[in-house]
Amino acid sequence: MSLAAFSTPRFRAEVLATTLLALPIIGGQLLSVAMNVADTLLAGHLSTRVLAAVAMGYQIWILALLAVLGLMLALTPTVAQLDGAGRRAESGAVFRQALWLAVALGGVLFVGIRLSHPLLVLFRVDPEIVAPAAAFLDAISWGTFPLALFFACRYFSEGLSLTRPAMYFGVLGLVALVPLAWALMYGRLGLPPLGARGAGIAHALVLWLQAIAFLVYIGRRRWYRAAQPFARFDWPDPVALGTFLRIGVPIGIAILMEGGLFVATALLAGSISTQSAAAHQIAINVASIAFMVPLGIGMATTVRIGNAVGRSDAEGVALAARAGIVLTL
Repeated sequence: MSLAAFSTPRFRAEVLATTLLALPIIGGQLLSVAMNVADTLLAGHLSTRVLAAVAMGYQIWILALLAVLGLMLALTPTVAQLDGAGRRAESGAVFRQALWLAVALGGVLFVGIRLSHPLLVLFRVDPEIVAPAAAFLDAISWGTFPLALFFACRYFSEGLSLTRPAMYFGVLGLVALVPLAWALMYGRLGLPPLGARGAGIAHALVLWLQAIAFLVYIGRRRWYRAAQPFARFDWPDPVALGTFLRIGVPIGIAILMEGGLFVATALLAGSISTQSAAAHQIAINVASIAFMVPLGIGMATTVRIGNAVGRSDAEGVALAARAGIVLTL
């Protein structure tokens, strides 16, 4: 391939389109990480033990988050292809099936997280932080359902090239989380001090707020009307869900394998000492912030490629791929 392929007007237009699509996604991703950073700051100022407990509990939670992210990510290219083919009205039915999958996935992960305490023992996490970490997990487990619903809403929206709403609700989540977590963890505003459990409760409540707000937003905003997301009630369709899972399961496994490496490293840090677990949580927050930028570009590239596939535009697929690579580099 000659360098001239990277300097054509159409390629420059593709780079611009991908950039404009990616910026709100990156913003949403950074705001999501910011919620974890806020938990870390609040816990760190409370005590090293609470910070370490939140850090260890959060590692188990990340496994659930990655599972949801991977499976629901199949929604973006599916919707993007329908949108690119001029069949936006059909994407509403896909979204409704994704909501059923989100409910089922939320139930599985709820049970999984509440039974995950032995993982902390298996990795020989410092006994001093096992109990508060388990309390954090029990509290945040109530957030599995809204987490899955939020991702369904987000990836449906991004598949339609509407990337700003996820950023808006990221801001909402951060603004709501900080005072709520502060009050619950520190025992302010007449509430008892709950430490790590308070962080889990705050996170779960904010996830419910984000999910409900996003669902209402999709139902009321005119930008989604052509997709007809709530035009009718659909029961689960085994064929549609099977197709969805054939795309989502490989993505989910790949993301779990990649993210699981970081989770295992964090749990091993917790086996050294409370201080090591706390220090690792601070360091990994910095790495996570950097990671969100190429991840956001990758998600935007997925949408652009999906649109091109829907148009049966082979050249557009290649251009979108090249633009994503160049922006990431």
